[in-house]
Amino acid sequence: MQDVQNRVAVVTGAASGIGLGMVRALTGAGVHVAMLDIEEQALTDARTQFETANVDVQPFVCDVSDRAQVRDVANTVRDHYGRVDIVCNNAGVAAGGAIDETSDDDWDWVLGVNLHGVVNGMRAYVPLIKAGGRGGHVVNTASILGLRTGPRMAIYAASKYAVVAISEAAREDLAPLDIGVSALCPGMIDTRILRSDRNRPAALPDRSTGMFGDTERQEVEERFATEGLNPDVVGEQVLDGIRKNKPFIFTHASLAEDIRERMDRILGCFDGVEV
Repeated sequence: MQDVQNRVAVVTGAASGIGLGMVRALTGAGVHVAMLDIEEQALTDARTQFETANVDVQPFVCDVSDRAQVRDVANTVRDHYGRVDIVCNNAGVAAGGAIDETSDDDWDWVLGVNLHGVVNGMRAYVPLIKAGGRGGHVVNTASILGLRTGPRMAIYAASKYAVVAISEAAREDLAPLDIGVSALCPGMIDTRILRSDRNRPAALPDRSTGMFGDTERQEVEERFATEGLNPDVVGEQVLDGIRKNKPFIFTHASLAEDIRERMDRILGCFDGVEV
């Protein structure tokens, strides 16, 4: 999808972090953007920076885990813009703990947003891309933890592994229609993902023990803030991935070694297999 100018994009989780970085990159390339987020005030505030842009940027409050709401917003977006060409299913949350210490509510919350949010977005917007007949692109935000994982990461990693699988399968489904699909697999980015509890539904209060202890959590948050990649850089990487129709979009070259080590472990398990 080399020419993105005057295309229409939908970005979820658009009020902050990677989502806002995507909006900045897309609008800078002449793309009209529907900004979707669950945080109404943050969305309103973020939208103001695009008031003088030469493209049409509109805010829409949307809980991506709510299937009916996603479809309603998709219809509103279609009615406003007339079409959709690009969809960035980016909204995400984080929770975790040792597998035997995880809560039902955390599984429901994280999978509801990270997994079902992507599914809901694809089912609502891919038909609109198809209807346009001009091809298009879908970016699903996974994580490097969608390709390798670690202790206390079962809930989050499970959601992101699923996003990678969905993206790879959908890429095969949609290629004949000139619709590309990319899995974005970021490493450490300067976002508020570790503070996603701010958007946790009151109906799901039971928390797991957490990905980190209190002291470690503070240290990790400080690392995200001081060492994490600027989300605007990620936005430009996503734009490049859309233009080049990359199946995967990575943010850090150093992540290649993590993936190589995991694949070596997998391939090593074929030793002695004779059938």
